[in-house]
Amino acid sequence: MHRWADVPTKSISAGGVDFAYRELGAHHGGTPVVFLVHLAAVLDNWDPRIMDGIAARHHVVAFDNRGVGASSGSPSDSVEQMASDAIAFIEAMDFAQVDLFGLSMGGMIAQDIVLKAPQLVRKMILAATGPAGGEGISTVARVAHWDLLRGLLTGQDPKQFLFFTRTPGGIEAGQAFLARLKERTENRDKEITIAAYLAQLRAVKAWGRKRPADLSVVKQPVLVVNGDDDRMVPTANSRELARRLPNSTLIIYPDAGHGGLFQFHADFVPKAIEFLGR
Repeated sequence: MHRWADVPTKSISAGGVDFAYRELGAHHGGTPVVFLVHLAAVLDNWDPRIMDGIAARHHVVAFDNRGVGASSGSPSDSVEQMASDAIAFIEAMDFAQVDLFGLSMGGMIAQDIVLKAPQLVRKMILAATGPAGGEGISTVARVAHWDLLRGLLTGQDPKQFLFFTRTPGGIEAGQAFLARLKERTENRDKEITIAAYLAQLRAVKAWGRKRPADLSVVKQPVLVVNGDDDRMVPTANSRELARRLPNSTLIIYPDAGHGGLFQFHADFVPKAIEFLGR
């Protein structure tokens, strides 16, 4: 049995792009769970505890966006293009229907997918994300640049500041999370390029300035999750998503930020499995 730390990276062609992906878990029967990654992330940014935990019961699939990590092509600078790419990837994988697990920017992509291709989506988990035009989303770049600088000045990973609170519990959770990301020691993904990161910042900024979509048409069950102190995508956006999605459940973790699901992975994974298995 592979774990997220050692599962091989594969490649599949769709729409002129060779998408790097990894898959794990129960391949036989059931609906695959397709993971949509956060800003600046590659395959190695997924928490092994989340991936292994959900793969214990489900077929888990994660891929790199075009022009990011080991995927070919030019990086996209719109959420809508990333959603179209994700649909192309899902269709190339020959999945009739999927569950979507979108984190941060990935949650924005998931929302666009379900509006574009509702028949493709069975359920969604939207973590640390917000609706189009949501509060504070267009200024994510400012927060990210500031925390990159803080990271440089203190010799720390910026995710310690971006994803976790500055309380003792948050700092400890951040250190544990960053250690888990290093568990894969061989055949690691390529880091995102500066050009791709800047393209994604433009995409998130445009999403934050976009006219709100009518989410009342989304009838699929949705699990919305965040920490109570998200600096990147303010937590009010998660509450707003839960309010506007007619079939939603909301989880807000205390003393937690953008990476609340990583901090509380031991609580979150069973809840996610229960939601997907309902």
